Amino acid sequence: MWTLSGMASTQFMVTIVVLLYWAAGASSNSFDDVYDDDINQNEDNMQDPQDNIPYLYQNRRYFKDHDENTYLDNDDDDDDDDDDDLDGGDGDDETSQRDELLEEIKLLKEKLVQKRKQEKYGSQVYAKKWLIEYNNKAADIDNMVANANWNYNVDITDQHAKEVERVSLISAEFSTKARNIAKQFKIHSFSDPNIKRQLKLICSSAICSHKRINKKLAEIQSQMQTLYSTSKACNKTLNETKCYNLEPDLLGLMAKSRDYYKLQWAWKAWRDATGPKIGKLYPQFVELLNAGAKENGYSDVGEYWRESYEIDNDQLPKMVDKLWKEVKPMYQQLHAYVRQKLILKYPGKISPTGYIPAHLLGNMWAQIWSNILDVVMPYPNVTTPDVTPEMVKQNYTPLKMFKTAEHFFTSIGLSKMTEDFWNKSMIEKPKNRKVVCHGSAEDFHNGHDFRIKMCTKTNMEYFYVIHHEMGHVEYYMQYAGQPNIYRTGANPGFHEAIGDTIALSVETPEHFKKIKLMSSSSEPDKETRHKMDINFLMKMALEKIAFLPFGLLIDKWRWDVFRSKTKPEHYNQQWWTLRKHYQGIEPPPGVIRTSKDFDPGAKFHVPDNTPYIRYFFSFLLQFQFHKALCKEAGFQGQLHHCDIYQSTKAGQKLKTMLSLGASQRWPVALHQLTGSDTVQTSAIKEFFEPLMQWLREQNKDQTIGWDQR
Repeated sequence: MWTLSGMASTQFMVTIVVLLYWAAGASSNSFDDVYDDDINQNEDNMQDPQDNIPYLYQNRRYFKDHDENTYLDNDDDDDDDDDDDLDGGDGDDETSQRDELLEEIKLLKEKLVQKRKQEKYGSQVYAKKWLIEYNNKAADIDNMVANANWNYNVDITDQHAKEVERVSLISAEFSTKARNIAKQFKIHSFSDPNIKRQLKLICSSAICSHKRINKKLAEIQSQMQTLYSTSKACNKTLNETKCYNLEPDLLGLMAKSRDYYKLQWAWKAWRDATGPKIGKLYPQFVELLNAGAKENGYSDVGEYWRESYEIDNDQLPKMVDKLWKEVKPMYQQLHAYVRQKLILKYPGKISPTGYIPAHLLGNMWAQIWSNILDVVMPYPNVTTPDVTPEMVKQNYTPLKMFKTAEHFFTSIGLSKMTEDFWNKSMIEKPKNRKVVCHGSAEDFHNGHDFRIKMCTKTNMEYFYVIHHEMGHVEYYMQYAGQPNIYRTGANPGFHEAIGDTIALSVETPEHFKKIKLMSSSSEPDKETRHKMDINFLMKMALEKIAFLPFGLLIDKWRWDVFRSKTKPEHYNQQWWTLRKHYQGIEPPPGVIRTSKDFDPGAKFHVPDNTPYIRYFFSFLLQFQFHKALCKEAGFQGQLHHCDIYQSTKAGQKLKTMLSLGASQRWPVALHQLTGSDTVQTSAIKEFFEPLMQWLREQNKDQTIGWDQR
């Protein structure tokens, strides 16, 4: 039997392995399907697009799949009598040399794997192929999540809640694996900005890699959502206990009642029904959210949320403060005027220099005040554009309201709603099951299934909400052709602004006349027209200006909670500190709020964990969008009279921006539509300037602002 021993054996085998290494490196391309164990672990559900394995690369697996000793020692079993060492050397020396050789082979294998890994993740061609596969699979995952969420929202059951938890874990696991792969690409060496942007967005995540944490997080969020959606406020008397849903019961009472104490009861009862239960869960929820954020390199989940605006993280709060400073004088004028009117309505209940009690503003959260227009109307004897009676007279149903909204979008050249939309949307509250009535739109990520969920009533307010939600759907449809990672708004505020931009046209008397919901038989004289404008702008201000401080304070509160600046025992105290500071409102006098209460939990977006600063931006952006579209439509006149209905030129401008999705940074999308790459307050100021002039005159003897206490 012929054998190699000693140095000859070592040299021979090293030479073979080196040649194998060279041959494999020279003969393969960058997309072989040979993975090191650590790569396989990350990519078991996301295979390499290329299936062909070069022959010599298969050979290198010999060392893993076969006994190395068999490979090195070619002795036959029947040659036992032959000397193993022709030189008479010690067997231990050969064993030592063999061990050294195996170690060299192991090192060469590791270098080979690392070389292939570097070649693959340094290639733009491979990255492009991987992104195609990622986007296809991500769309499937998002479709599964959307279906689970939809089924729960339109039929609240334990089974559907468990399904939401199950698919959220699948989604989290997929996102974690995709992120781990995306991070391995040498993005800095790539020249294609599209590839670099997609990989960067995939890497942006606060999802934890630990399944137990994700499971617990999903369970807690499901519990909070269910508590919010199923809670009732119950009024116990000697004879009976009567319970009320949030919608439509409590919201209807807050909107229509002018009884101080009934409003106080409803306000407190809803918070008692939701806050304490959700508050017990919230600290652990925050802890688990932060675990995922910190694992991914963020200081807390608030930093991750702010990253979606693609500006330096510490600059977003400064940007918000700057914008608020510019619009704050408008809010203070409105606040002073409304406070004085409420003092007249509820004598002795409100200080002329203090806060407004939160239960008197026509809304459960005092975020929009339009329901008290009858109390604060500048000119009560002048017609206002409330078309609800006319809608009832003309037999408007929820379906007809949706069809009318669709016609607005198609009149400017945007898309019709799809067949799936009409077949699968929930536009009225069903009678036989519990549902989440909070209006929302859903993208099922397959290019044709888009839906809206609403418990629609025939009135003007719901008419506007339909346009808002359908604006989301139009956005979904226009960017449906983008890779899945880009199928979202340019920034979160864009999505919220689109429908409201359309509603700025829909709410005008000019539009109601065009769609026959207001008479156009005679034009009023100049003085009457001015009074009508002031009434209209007051109504709009109660919706738009009144909302601005609320739109920014929810996430200001959460940012401090996430960074542990606000501790659980101070959650409610800090909530009311911010509401007093920014909104100038307070809890109903005599209704004591303590650390046992959790009033943030009485607002849908907190248990739902939806970031809220997007709404602050959207309420500014919608006026900036509106002004740009009015200019494109050729409108001349005061901005609050503009209606872009039937302007295909304006529609095309909007469509171009919508189709970008998130494929460009939001300043690029903003510039495409408006000509500016910054959020500006000039348009909202221009829109409300006639009202502000009137308010300054009305408030000349009033305190502007409120005593801080």
